[in-house]
Amino acid sequence: MSFQPKNVLFFGATGAIGSYILDAVLSARAEFDRLVIFTSQTTVQNKSTLLADLKEKYKVEVIVGDIQDEDAVKKAYEGIDTVVSAVGRGAIATQLPLIRLANASPSVKWFFPSEYGTDVAYSPASASEKPHQQKLKVRALLENKTEVPDLAYTYVVTGPFADYYVRFSGAREAGGWDVKNKKATLLSDRGESKISLTTMKDVGILTLAALRHPAAAFNKALRVNSFTTTPAEIQAEFERQTGGQPWSDVTYTSLETLRQSEAAAWESGSPAATVWTLRRIWTEGGTLYEQRDNALIGEPAMQTLTDVVSEAVRQAS
Repeated sequence: MSFQPKNVLFFGATGAIGSYILDAVLSARAEFDRLVIFTSQTTVQNKSTLLADLKEKYKVEVIVGDIQDEDAVKKAYEGIDTVVSAVGRGAIATQLPLIRLANASPSVKWFFPSEYGTDVAYSPASASEKPHQQKLKVRALLENKTEVPDLAYTYVVTGPFADYYVRFSGAREAGGWDVKNKKATLLSDRGESKISLTTMKDVGILTLAALRHPAAAFNKALRVNSFTTTPAEIQAEFERQTGGQPWSDVTYTSLETLRQSEAAAWESGSPAATVWTLRRIWTEGGTLYEQRDNALIGEPAMQTLTDVVSEAVRQAS
């Protein structure tokens, strides 16, 4: 395949995961002719220093507009060959018109939807998981070669972000580690269920690697990660890096308890329902593959469990 991306447009580039993707691409700035950010007026107001820095240091072009304004998006696509979307979970559906406009564009050839995270097509059961529905609609459109015949896609499927997995997010039973107070809740009966994790920094590195390997990435779900571990191994690493003694407050949440909490959260309309579902999926093994796809895109160097725990300890100090 002779195609190599040179002119890349980003949606969500200054967001939680988009900023890591942009940072990785900027580290290889010389490989690209144009890097363009499509962003909102609110971002311009709130992140003016960042945007000014991107323009001056990296010659990043900044287009200000409404993602739902078709004319603005069409204009932004002019001369662009690749689109990388990192919109948040609440904006996943906004990608549907972006994809149709990309297919209609004479220059856009490749689209990366906002897929970073849990695999929405891991198994037949994935089709009924509530948090997956919008991403599944995006996949259905991209894979419909009657409706979008001229657009290649790549899904960068990373599994859960290691940076978030090691933190408590809401109820303690949902799992996490509190370094200051040496408290932990491990998911599964004894914390022995394997899980594959990807750091947010590595999400960016893996996306850049995919951009560098279009022949391997075109029309493929790349199932990639930083490392595979268990909650028990994470706990052991936290103890090693915090003095070498066992933590006194370590609890466990069984898979059955996760399922019960998930059901109750959805029934009550709790905003935490998605968290419970995802953590149940991870604990069931929904991040594991016989072989990961890192090698297909050059086997870039990844961060380790030691790195993740070290950063969490540093932040707590």
